[in-house]
Amino acid sequence: MTRYAGLPPIPERLNRLDELAANLWWSWQYTPRKVFRDLDYQIWRATAHNPVKMLWLVSRERLEQMAQDPDFLKTYDSAVEGLDAAYAAKNTWMARRFPQLQNTPIAYFSAEFAIHQSLPIYAGGLGVLAGDHCKESSDLGIPLVGVGFMYPQGYFHQTVSAEGWQLEMYERLNWPDVAIEQAVKADGTPCVVAVPLGDRAVLTNVWKVAVGRVNLYLLDTGLEENAPQDRDLSARLYGGDRETRLQQEIILGIGGVRALRALGIAPAVWHLNEG
Repeated sequence: MTRYAGLPPIPERLNRLDELAANLWWSWQYTPRKVFRDLDYQIWRATAHNPVKMLWLVSRERLEQMAQDPDFLKTYDSAVEGLDAAYAAKNTWMARRFPQLQNTPIAYFSAEFAIHQSLPIYAGGLGVLAGDHCKESSDLGIPLVGVGFMYPQGYFHQTVSAEGWQLEMYERLNWPDVAIEQAVKADGTPCVVAVPLGDRAVLTNVWKVAVGRVNLYLLDTGLEENAPQDRDLSARLYGGDRETRLQQEIILGIGGVRALRALGIAPAVWHLNEG
């Protein structure tokens, strides 16, 4: 993860703040959340608890101040140690109960994943279930790999008109404000797969989200090479009519399998969290 051009760098003493923000492990851990809350409470609130976005906004003076604060540094060091321990954990539930299966990935496909509100790619219970499975798999050492969509417009915000009608407002995500990165293949090139759809092929970019030890791969058809109607296939969760929904499921199913193969991941189990 790199900071916006023109912004001062994070002080050396806090040089792993970006890493803490980039892994959504913080979203279900008290200590890293306290780090960002204490770093600048007003910005933490204003960004809806999005540490990636807040690091673009916090001032150099505040960063320098907190790099000298012994109480803050104690919390920060504890959070970094916790992240390192999560990565390096050997004595997990999976390792104790099923050591022979630790290197057999489980592919978990879902149209939505509720990891945190800063990544608005969910709408309800299905997403909450999928998100919790990712978090628990990380804690338990289960070799789960998530596959879903990277919806740039996420879910909508609802208002009511003077006449009493519901109005839907979509806000487009600003990619640098979200804890995602480009998924790359073994040769270092971006992972982009082609999915047959009728008489055409739809190019699908693949993003990666770190959820503790679990990787979540998200498909995005919003590429210039695609026709406008195909770019919109991954624009919104459950957007459009029945035909659009069917096309989304084709992209998720075939595109997800091709993405995992392109990344060198060979699942032993395929789980479909969608009807």
